[in-house]
Amino acid sequence: MGALDAHGMRVAGGAVIRFRPTGSSMVPLIRSRQLVTVAPVDPARLEVGDIVLARVAGTTYLHLVSAINPDAGRVQISNNRGRVNGWTSYARVFGICTAVDDVPRPRTAGKVRAPAPPVTADGGGDRSPGRSAG
Repeated sequence: MGALDAHGMRVAGGAVIRFRPTGSSMVPLIRSRQLVTVAPVDPARLEVGDIVLARVAGTTYLHLVSAINPDAGRVQISNNRGRVNGWTSYARVFGICTAVDDVPRPRTAGKVRAPAPPVTADGGGDRSPGRSAG
């Protein structure tokens, strides 16, 4: 498993993460080793031009949404140099890049998915000490 796969799993689990990807496929939007912030995303709210952490055909990328097919629940992922990686389902879009070097990315408001509430082993909600079960 590569670093982007591990990042994808963390974001899919609800974490907001910061990391420094390498490579030149997203220049000038993201340069190699710039600090990016990625948060869980509601894929139904994505727009062409959003930068997402997504798995396409077995590989995880931090690339652009280049087309959307909402009826099929999928997006096309491409780099910033014109190479299309392919189509992937909403379920394989883990997160959206919300900042590069702490500079907020445009049009990310309202796209970040709120974390799911904690669930106890019995399937109920938060039952911390001092809270009644009902």
